[in-house]
Amino acid sequence: MQFLYFLEDLRNPVLDVIMQIITHCGEELVFMAVAMLFIWCIDKKQGYYLLTVGFLGTQINQLLKVNFRIERPWVRDPNFTIVESARAEATGYSFPSGHTQSSVGTFAGIARITKKRWLQIICAVMCVLVPLSRMYLGVHTLWDTSVSFFIALLLVFILYPIINKCFDHLNAMRLLFGVMVAWCIGQVCFMEFFPFPAEANGEELYSALKNAYKMLGAVLGFYGVYELDQRYIRYEAAEGSFWNKLLRWILGLAATVVVQELCYAVFGLLPGEHGALFCRLLSYMVMVLFAGAVWPLTFPLFKKIAK
Repeated sequence: MQFLYFLEDLRNPVLDVIMQIITHCGEELVFMAVAMLFIWCIDKKQGYYLLTVGFLGTQINQLLKVNFRIERPWVRDPNFTIVESARAEATGYSFPSGHTQSSVGTFAGIARITKKRWLQIICAVMCVLVPLSRMYLGVHTLWDTSVSFFIALLLVFILYPIINKCFDHLNAMRLLFGVMVAWCIGQVCFMEFFPFPAEANGEELYSALKNAYKMLGAVLGFYGVYELDQRYIRYEAAEGSFWNKLLRWILGLAATVVVQELCYAVFGLLPGEHGALFCRLLSYMVMVLFAGAVWPLTFPLFKKIAK
């Protein structure tokens, strides 16, 4: 907590805004935008790599959260204050940091892929700034961010050769997806049936339960995308001019967000508490299927629009 108090003394309105902008780089939308950029416009294999790092990282992160059940800094120390604009996104238990996990997995993954030195430097800077922003805003400790940082780096370096070797081998990828799906199902069952102690924070546990259902839907959709692409679609991400790729990326992100919101509206009609959980599962599954298997079907149209 001493380091957090040191950062608290440095706060000012300008730096608060800067750190709040930086911390958004660890959110789901940024991860999704980067992964879709690779899958749709640069290199499909590397896009799958970034998604696998992100999905497995999230699963490990959530599993650690519910097993250690460490509260946020301001809960542990009532005298400590946070930047209030960061409170809404600070859901779930504190340890380890989800934003750090996502940002380091994404930016270190890009640095692992690219051979451009300037891009590697930018990614390295972001790997430091996002965790720092989480501590500056007061929503995580140094321990929270450090553990996530090293787990994300470990996944980045372990999964890179695995995806590169397995991507073009259907049975190997099926095995990988089978492990991921089994893990997700196991995590859902763990959250549903494990007898957590009575003093465990109910809101935090429910947040982890929602994330378990969300990740199961996302991974099921991810597996479906791979199968459909290998069997029927087989598009080439690198095809097209710069403007062609930019247009399909921007419009694709917008369309994917719209599809997700529509899914929330439709599946949100499912009754009861488990209806809300299955809403998340189905919404993420459909969203990933749309992004990976439906939107690429529109790519030939962009050749006529932007050359």
